[in-house]
Amino acid sequence: MTQRAPLSRKLSAIAESATLKVDAKAKALKAEGRPVISYAAGEPDFATPSFIVDAATEALHDPANYRYTPAAGLPVLREAIAAKTVRDSGLEVSPAQIVVTNGGKQAVYQAFQAVVNPGDEVLLPAPYWTTYPEAIALADGIPVEVFAGADQEYKVTVAQLEAARTDRTTALVFVSPSNPTGSVYTSEETRAIGQWALEHGIWVITDEIYQNLVYEGARAVSIVEVVPELAGQTILVNGVAKTYAMTGWRVGWMVGPTDAIKLAANLQSHLSSNVNNIAQRAALAALTGPQTEAEQMRLAFDRRRKLIVSELAKIPGVSVPNPLGAFYVYPDVTGLLGREWAGKTVTTSLELADLILDEAEVAVVPGEAFGPSGYVRLSYALGDDQLLEGVQRLQRLFG
Repeated sequence: MTQRAPLSRKLSAIAESATLKVDAKAKALKAEGRPVISYAAGEPDFATPSFIVDAATEALHDPANYRYTPAAGLPVLREAIAAKTVRDSGLEVSPAQIVVTNGGKQAVYQAFQAVVNPGDEVLLPAPYWTTYPEAIALADGIPVEVFAGADQEYKVTVAQLEAARTDRTTALVFVSPSNPTGSVYTSEETRAIGQWALEHGIWVITDEIYQNLVYEGARAVSIVEVVPELAGQTILVNGVAKTYAMTGWRVGWMVGPTDAIKLAANLQSHLSSNVNNIAQRAALAALTGPQTEAEQMRLAFDRRRKLIVSELAKIPGVSVPNPLGAFYVYPDVTGLLGREWAGKTVTTSLELADLILDEAEVAVVPGEAFGPSGYVRLSYALGDDQLLEGVQRLQRLFG
């Protein structure tokens, strides 16, 4: 009998999301009755604001929402996204320059599909969100990591980018505030990188999904605001998931030049068609309704940020840069490596994360998921009591 044809080599090379994998393991252990505290998932623990839920409930009773709608998104939602883009990113766009997607991940995927050709190199500042290199590979591109450590607050410089640039470099990933580090580039740093990309004709994929979650007076300045001329070669990715505690609603979007957005819209017309209409109506309410609850959530994140940074800093061997955005802290744990803990010698942050889960029943994501070893990511988007208890377990383990 003839052997079955092989599975896709491209998909076989794609790894499962490391953050979701760790979170799933933590949830499975909790289901078994173990008191696991998980810092793994980047998911607000708050309920979606009630006025947003009410808008979705109302939309359920409108038969217009039971039908196909434009693949690029409801016109009224794209208008609201355009208004947000000029308000928060300083870029005036038309609804025709916007595609509403099934969450920010689909926007990231489609952005690379629109601008990357086989063999193109994409500069990827590290530490990076675990999905970026896989999405680049799915577009037949080659991710080129450019690493910045804790001594640089995890922010790359123009000199580093220029050293990594070749004649095959066609795109740059720029994320501020960052997942996994929480770092926020200053206006000057952002402008310098934007001008460099403009000079070399490099596409910029900028993920702005955390732009409204900033602290200590910081502002996540959009790269197209400080270098307006770059708008013709930049795709902005965003969504309602983080700011409005709407991770499960799956509404994101991409904004960019008309020709690139047209390609993405064509792809989406075959890939998924329109995003769920009820979720789109909920996203419309989020963007156009009162921002009071979103601000309350931001203030709660800020309180938790200060707590987790101060408590982690009490652990000898752990260095904690101060994150000014998102809801992550990314400590350097190289001071804990090469040592024996609970009878085990750990040499990598992957081994350290396994030890922490086994001995302290705390789930963190190892640095290997985001670039080099020697770091761990903790999300502080969880309840205050659990947040403190989890770090105190680490203090006891490494004290």
